[in-house]
Amino acid sequence: MAKQLFIGLFGGLLLSVWAGQAGAQVLTIRQAVQNAMNNYGTIRAKANYVKASQAGVKEAKREYLPDVNFALSQDYGTVASSFGPNAAYKVGGVSSSGPVLGTQSWNAAFGALYLTNVNWDFFQFGKYKEKTMVAQQVLDQDLSDLDQERFEQSVRVSAAYLNLIAAQKLMVSQQKNLDRAVAFQTVATARAKSGLNPGVDSSLANAEVSSARIALTNAIENEQEQANDLAQLMQVTAPDSNNFALDTGFVSRVPLSLDSASSQPLKNHPLLRYFQKRIDVSNEQAKFLRTQQYPVFSLFGVVQDRGTGFYPSYGAGNTDAYTQNYLKGVGFNTANYLVGVGVFWDFTSPFRIHEQVAAQKWTSAGLQEEYGLISQELQAQTVLAESRIRNALANHREAPIQVKAASDAYLQKETLYKNGLATIVDVTTAAFILNQAETQRDVIDTNVWQALLYKSASTGDFGLFINEF
Repeated sequence: MAKQLFIGLFGGLLLSVWAGQAGAQVLTIRQAVQNAMNNYGTIRAKANYVKASQAGVKEAKREYLPDVNFALSQDYGTVASSFGPNAAYKVGGVSSSGPVLGTQSWNAAFGALYLTNVNWDFFQFGKYKEKTMVAQQVLDQDLSDLDQERFEQSVRVSAAYLNLIAAQKLMVSQQKNLDRAVAFQTVATARAKSGLNPGVDSSLANAEVSSARIALTNAIENEQEQANDLAQLMQVTAPDSNNFALDTGFVSRVPLSLDSASSQPLKNHPLLRYFQKRIDVSNEQAKFLRTQQYPVFSLFGVVQDRGTGFYPSYGAGNTDAYTQNYLKGVGFNTANYLVGVGVFWDFTSPFRIHEQVAAQKWTSAGLQEEYGLISQELQAQTVLAESRIRNALANHREAPIQVKAASDAYLQKETLYKNGLATIVDVTTAAFILNQAETQRDVIDTNVWQALLYKSASTGDFGLFINEF
């Protein structure tokens, strides 16, 4: 009686969970994928990398702008000078100009320098253009990396969604198995008490109930793990009961696009596009490196004005010809301008750049080999996907036949046992075969969709799968 009460409570708990699940908002597979696109950390991170690369392209385009520098300095100090060579090493020198006097002078006044400097590398053999092209290729690479991450995450979420459906169906099948075991336990116990069957039958029936209860608990635990996996991939909080209300109606039908070919060539697979962009970046970097060995033609111009508190006669030996008035010292006094054109070339740079370009070419060759390997693997997976689809369809056709035969066999053995014409071993064996057939059917139903998903993943065409919904 206690066992039956426990089973009743346990079954009632499951029914309440399923009832709550039925009343909850249904999570469709499209919604699950969209949640992952919006929330998953890696996708959000790579979206930020794309924004950083976009800023890098803008910065590279502005490299061609001239350098325009403004400088303003106001000082107070002496102007004592002397004849003779000098050089400063790792320290700053003082740029003071004044007369050479016979004795040290500590006369000090205010001074100022106002400077505008313009430098424009107007011709550099395409250096800035290639730098912009490298930045653009890096942006394209980050965009393809983001697309690849979105594609992979869509496949992961879809697979987890199908796994959770299978886990929920397995949980229902194990509950049915427990219900059958409990019903048979009642019959076996009653016949044993009445002496119609050996007393050991009730013990064997109790063992079958315990076994069914353990199998149900394991199914519940598996369902909780699958729900947790789906929640993590979507970056959402799983329901308190760890039971998502899923759209399961599509599982019983065969996908319409199982025999459809992908509408895009394999080279457009998101993974191959990403590896191709890596090659493009490397090739463009080699082109950019070549431009570093050429000279740079530059235009430059300077406009400056100086102020000083020392009068012109101070240079003729009149050491009193200065003022410490701040405004007179920092005012505009002497202006100059300069314009020019120049060519600047590090003659030894071609020797260094040559090896850098060679190294970059070898890097491109290595990336090309990786591309070839990935392409071969995807081609093999595409062939395997077709085999998986054929096998899944074959099993899908056999599963209902197996369940129907196992169900009929169990009903027959149970009826014979009630009439004393079969042993409990016959019934438990039939029950085991029926439970196995039901659980295999649950997995086989989702395997057809898993096979289609595998085909979408191998061809890079996620539309083959998601357009079924």
